Amino acid sequence: MWTVTTFVLVPGAGGDAWYWHRVVPLLTAAGHEAVALDLPADDPASGLPEYARIVSNAVGSSPDVILVAQSLGGFPAAQVAATGEHPGLRAIVFVNAMIPEPGETAGDWWEHVGQESAMRSAAEAGGWTTDFEVEAYFLHDVPPEVLASGAGQEKPQTDTVFAVPCDFTAWPPITTRVVAGRDDRFFPVTFQQSVARKRLGVEPDVLPGGHLIALSRPWELADYLVAI
Repeated sequence: MWTVTTFVLVPGAGGDAWYWHRVVPLLTAAGHEAVALDLPADDPASGLPEYARIVSNAVGSSPDVILVAQSLGGFPAAQVAATGEHPGLRAIVFVNAMIPEPGETAGDWWEHVGQESAMRSAAEAGGWTTDFEVEAYFLHDVPPEVLASGAGQEKPQTDTVFAVPCDFTAWPPITTRVVAGRDDRFFPVTFQQSVARKRLGVEPDVLPGGHLIALSRPWELADYLVAI
């Protein structure tokens, strides 16, 4: 029997729904519903609890939901999935995402998983700058016309969300997937594979694309999501 799935799409730092604008029409064209969330990234009074509340409200009581989280969005998505308050939540998909441990803050995550050293090692091996630059690490594979259409969309990210522990005690018994961008320079693929194996016992699915895979390779990502 055909089931209409609601995909709740959680952005990363900057919190703008525009990040998902190339994926949403592909999911709806496949007969599903897609809800791309805006998070209050520029509000210093809003942190992880406020982000999680927005995600939870979007999941709501829909009967078949897949929660998809990009980068920093992994923290509020994990907290919502672990509550057990949404019986229709069928799966959570981490896409080039920060995968938290129970009680961990997003501020501590970087050192805990060794992100900086992994990023530097990949840069030295790949031949790009070891100094973090947005163009080199985030935008290198995003088409220029897509970048131009998104000028001014992303909000500045406050530090508030990085200070509050992720409030869950154990991973929920739902399908958990990890997508790792083959060309991600910020979270290199071998780094993502290691984190997913250690923290979730999950082998990531590697797709072409960099850290902003929904902007650079939306067709591959949408096809993957629809097949879950």
